Amino acid sequence: MHDDMNPPEIFDRRRRRSLQARARHRTGDMFLWNHIAQDLAERLSAVTRPFEHALIIGPIARWQADILPPHVRYTLATLREDKASADCVVVLDEDRLPFAQGSFDLVISAGTLDSVNDLPGALIQIRRILRPDGLFLGHMFGAGTLSTLKSMLLEADAERVTPHIHPQIDLRSAADLIVRAGFNLPVADQDNSIIRYADWRAIISDIRDAGIGNALSGPRAFLGKDITARLDDIFAKRKDAHGKVTECFAHVHLSGWAPSETQPRPAKRGSAQVSLADILSKDREA
Repeated sequence: MHDDMNPPEIFDRRRRRSLQARARHRTGDMFLWNHIAQDLAERLSAVTRPFEHALIIGPIARWQADILPPHVRYTLATLREDKASADCVVVLDEDRLPFAQGSFDLVISAGTLDSVNDLPGALIQIRRILRPDGLFLGHMFGAGTLSTLKSMLLEADAERVTPHIHPQIDLRSAADLIVRAGFNLPVADQDNSIIRYADWRAIISDIRDAGIGNALSGPRAFLGKDITARLDDIFAKRKDAHGKVTECFAHVHLSGWAPSETQPRPAKRGSAQVSLADILSKDREA
């Protein structure tokens, strides 16, 4: 059995690193990461306060120049070692952060939170390493991501039920987690990237380019020699009049502020000077 202090290792930490290592050597279109980086930059540009030291966690760290305002000191944290990396790069897992309390006033984690073994613990640790009134911006691929490919693989498996893509969290659950982690002014929202494909192999290629494949622990099931033919047939039946099939990447965005005495707080219950009932009764009289 597992308790809250020792959550089960649902995801294989070594496999997560391998997926990112292989993606690094691919030359495909990084449209998913470009989309995430642009979104993060826009969200950050809406914040008027300056930041001194930012931590960027995950593959999105490669896009730090596109995300951060000029002159912000930063530390980059990745899942894998890179001999070409600068001195400011740290290798870690999101639920095992090696930083002291209050080390940063901005933490950004994007693209891999959906495959963290202890996501609640990771969010709590992120809040801990933020300075008071520090900002967290998070992203993960949410429920609905790769729904077409998942259904195709399920159909191709016939009577077998084999997980080929790990499940993702939905928006409501993500919102609950950011609140439970103790952030103030928490926000959770979602947008979708809708892509049209002419071949299911292109979907697989984009997944490998992004390094977001199946990271579940445990052995891999043999798909069978005829899996390619079955997927070709299933994909052909789903094509529209233009010969394409639609796929979705659901982007769940999280944000929250580390608690601070300087932040606005709701008034205490019962402290209002005017009764809402009185206001409503006056409106009715008028």
